[in-house]
Amino acid sequence: MMSEITRNENNFIGYEYKEVTVNRGMESVYTDGYANFGWELDGTAPSQQGISAITLKLKRDRKIRNKAELTRLQRQFESCAAEIDVLERSKTTGAMIAAFSIGLFGTAFMAGSVFAYLAGMLPLCIILAIPAFIGWILPYFSYHNIQRKKTAKVTPMIENQYDAIYEVCEKANALLSK
Repeated sequence: MMSEITRNENNFIGYEYKEVTVNRGMESVYTDGYANFGWELDGTAPSQQGISAITLKLKRDRKIRNKAELTRLQRQFESCAAEIDVLERSKTTGAMIAAFSIGLFGTAFMAGSVFAYLAGMLPLCIILAIPAFIGWILPYFSYHNIQRKKTAKVTPMIENQYDAIYEVCEKANALLSK
């Protein structure tokens, strides 16, 4: 964090700065949430972590009241938001692993089928080609099935984390207005 002092006629305001890299899908949650801890959005920048992330540039008064309690609540907010991000990613991670694994086995059977064909064993080629094609078709359906089940399981947990964020932000906002 850096600090800068600005002169407004007779009032000095010292700012502290913070840069936070967040998932683009969570940008509004972070922007709205940090405002409750006294942070003002000072701009955004593309992230070095890829196109799915963005860097938020924030600033706030260094002499803000209840700073220690606001910092504690801010950590809770950041923890809940990070948990939401992990839960969102978990919706597709298991499904992708299963789909890739099934597809890999299908590819292995297809390789065996090709080698059997090259060796002149046509019946073995046909026998190996059947699970190969199934292994190439099945990942699509298994991915969507697993993703749907995981989404149904994770959605209530995500909602609980959003509720926790709202409670923390409400407490922080009450501290700011004192």
